[in-house]
Amino acid sequence: MIAPPTIRTDRLVLRGLYGDDTDAFLRYFQSDRARFTGGPKSARDAWRHLAANLGHWALRGFGMFAVTRTGNDAIIGMIGHWYPLGWAEPEIGYLLFDAADEGQGLASEGVRACIDHAYGPLGWDTAVSYIDPDNSASIRLAERMGAVRDDTAPQPQASHPVVIYRHRTPA
Repeated sequence: MIAPPTIRTDRLVLRGLYGDDTDAFLRYFQSDRARFTGGPKSARDAWRHLAANLGHWALRGFGMFAVTRTGNDAIIGMIGHWYPLGWAEPEIGYLLFDAADEGQGLASEGVRACIDHAYGPLGWDTAVSYIDPDNSASIRLAERMGAVRDDTAPQPQASHPVVIYRHRTPA
């Protein structure tokens, strides 16, 4: 098992999932808020998705990070690197569990750190974000991060078509 590294930004800590994160993770994926990220799911399917997140680290050596605010270990979302079977390219994924955490630049800060990590220590030469076409907030975030829509990129094996944003290499 690959132990996830810890990435620190000005306001965030990106770390591996802990047992104490389970309730917040399951609540999010069982809620309507998860409608753009594969949910809402039953409690059983949300648990399986949690296990898939943990297993991704073992199988790929990278994965999604639990996101917390510096000085507070309560999980507020997931941001990181995702490349499961059926994905055409490695992805930078992101989600915040609560709408109250939006609009503060937290997701942007975490995504920037993960882009730097993908193109740096992970050695990626490309990264995309697969986004539900109705998720305007996620599309705006990708564009703010400098990602460019790529309609020629292959679709992942997902439950429905997505729009694909390609992240530029860090300057």
